[in-house]
Amino acid sequence: MVPNVLTISGLKVAYGGIQAVKGIDLEVNEGELVTLIGANGAGKTTTLKAITGTLPGCRVGGEIRYAGEPIQGVDSYKLVKRGLAMVPEGRGVFTRMSILENLQMGAYTRNDRDGIAADIDKWFCVFPRLKERASQLAGTLSGGEQQMLAMARALMSHPKLLLLDEPSMGLSPIMVEKIFEVVRAVSAQGVTILLVEQNARLALQAAHRGYVMDSGLVTMSGNAADMLNDPKVREAYLGEV
Repeated sequence: MVPNVLTISGLKVAYGGIQAVKGIDLEVNEGELVTLIGANGAGKTTTLKAITGTLPGCRVGGEIRYAGEPIQGVDSYKLVKRGLAMVPEGRGVFTRMSILENLQMGAYTRNDRDGIAADIDKWFCVFPRLKERASQLAGTLSGGEQQMLAMARALMSHPKLLLLDEPSMGLSPIMVEKIFEVVRAVSAQGVTILLVEQNARLALQAAHRGYVMDSGLVTMSGNAADMLNDPKVREAYLGEV
C-alpha cells in the first residue's frame, strides 16, 4: 500500500455564519499529483488554507492528518519544517527582496550551504529568466515571473507535500504552459502535489486523480483521465457539451 501523505476527513470551515466548506473528505497518497477543481467560491482555496492553518478567525472542524499525524493548531512555519509547503494564490513573493534572497528564504529551514547553492543553480536552470534577474527586486517582476519565483522558493524547502493554489491565474497562455511543464516535472521527481486550479483541462491532464468541489462540497472524484472524459465534467468545467 502507498502511504497517505494527506488525509482530510469531514472538514468544515465557517467564516462567521457562512459555511465555506461543508464536510469534505480528501486524500493524497505519496508520489501522487492530485487536483482539486471547481468554480470560483467553491471552497478550494479555503481548503488549502485550512490544511496550512492560515485561516485566522474561522471555525475549522473535522480532521486533517499529514504524514499520519493530526496537524490542526500546528503553526505554519512548523509545517514547513515538517515538509509541507504552499505556493499561495497571488504568489506572495517578498517584493522588497531580490530573486536570490527570495530563494534563500525558501531554504530557511535548511543548513546545508552547498545543497542550497546547488538547488538555487538548479531552479535558475529551470527558470532562466530568474537567473537573468537574480539581483532584481521581486516586486518588479511580471506576474508570470513572480509565479516562477514562488514555485522555486517553495521547492527550495524540499517539500514532501507541495500545495499549489491557482498557479495559472492571470498568466498568458505561454506562461501557463511553462508553469504546468514545471508542475509535471516536479511530480515526475516524486514530489507529492495537491493542485487547486481553475483550468480544469490542464489540471486533469497533469494529475493522477481529481476531485470536483462545488459550493463547499466534493461532488465527484476519481481517476483524472476518466474525469477528463466524463460528460458532466466536460460540460461544467471544460465548456463542452
